[in-house]
Amino acid sequence: MALKCAPNWVCSRMPHSHLGTPDLGSTRSRIVLEVRPPKWKCCALGFSAPRASSAIEGKPYGTEVETFQTGKTDQAQDTESKEFHKDLSLLPKPLSTTDLSTYDDDGSNIRVAYKGMPGAYGEAAALKAYPNCETVPCEKYEKAFKAVELWLVGKAVLPIENSIGGSIHRNYDLLLQHRLHIVREVHLAINHCLLALPGVRMEEMDRVLGHPQAFAQCEMTLSNMGFIRINSDDCASAAQIAVLTGARNVGAIASARAAEIYGLHILARKIQDEEHNITRFLVLAREPIIPKTDKPYKTSIVFSLEEGPGMLFKALAAFTLRGINLSKIESRPLKMHPLRVDDSDKGTAKYFDYLFYIDFEASMAEQRAQSALANLEECATFLRVLGSYPMDTTV
Repeated sequence: MALKCAPNWVCSRMPHSHLGTPDLGSTRSRIVLEVRPPKWKCCALGFSAPRASSAIEGKPYGTEVETFQTGKTDQAQDTESKEFHKDLSLLPKPLSTTDLSTYDDDGSNIRVAYKGMPGAYGEAAALKAYPNCETVPCEKYEKAFKAVELWLVGKAVLPIENSIGGSIHRNYDLLLQHRLHIVREVHLAINHCLLALPGVRMEEMDRVLGHPQAFAQCEMTLSNMGFIRINSDDCASAAQIAVLTGARNVGAIASARAAEIYGLHILARKIQDEEHNITRFLVLAREPIIPKTDKPYKTSIVFSLEEGPGMLFKALAAFTLRGINLSKIESRPLKMHPLRVDDSDKGTAKYFDYLFYIDFEASMAEQRAQSALANLEECATFLRVLGSYPMDTTV
């Protein structure tokens, strides 16, 4: 059983009189960086499993975190927490600093959850980030989040966008529904392969298994082949199902590693429509990392805006005025209040109301980033920092 001591960094509002000279356009408050005292937390509660085989699926997870859209009372959360920890002998004992175990750079002391089965691209992303980590498959993204929240794993990876298919909107929503922090990003080259049972020729096949996003990334190739497409939960499960069916007319779209794991033959490599097919993954953890300025950093935020003309322009200007590059902007309907009502002389007009997700290239350790968020806060009705983390400059 290992304990981890890690300081929290948080964004908070403080008056300008406390911070000195006010910055551009900011008349109310600033976002400042605070480092809270260390917290002792248990990295495992007697939970162990073989490497890459301890799937988390179909188990009760207990505590739900409070969210922006819905939430549970503290009493309900405390009740569920007690149920999860019925065996008090599993609770951590106080340790001294000499007992601490830290994560190695290669992740050899960390378990990383991902959605899918062994051979999935999520597993490849986890191994790129932490080459010697223990990968833990989960049947759903939600269960990967909860595995981190309940200390069953140290981190989780999830795809957020693809260079061909675009943003994965469901995962944007999950970022807001959970209280995990982005601590890293991973750029993974995706090379889809057409797989079949050993000895099968391509002309024998008339249908193919694969994830809908894989189909979208291979649209032109599959259309030319004329295969019937059958959806699967992920590419690795497509490979496994193709083996279990034993049908010579059924193939799968998956990675070369999945072919090796499940004993399939590779009929064609790199069948995606664009040769350069990159998926960006996010690494999530219970605690944020302390941002630095020694390397390129990226910060991800989500916010909603007050009503009025030019509000989005004003929000984005907070970054432009400080020379901060925006690398990503994504809008999602505000689910609890999806429509904005405007009473006018011509009748009642209704418009979609949105949450905006932004990635900007600056560290929260930089004064310009803190000032930009303080400026943004003046026109925002909701603002949350999802994480400030090193940029991945490799593929």
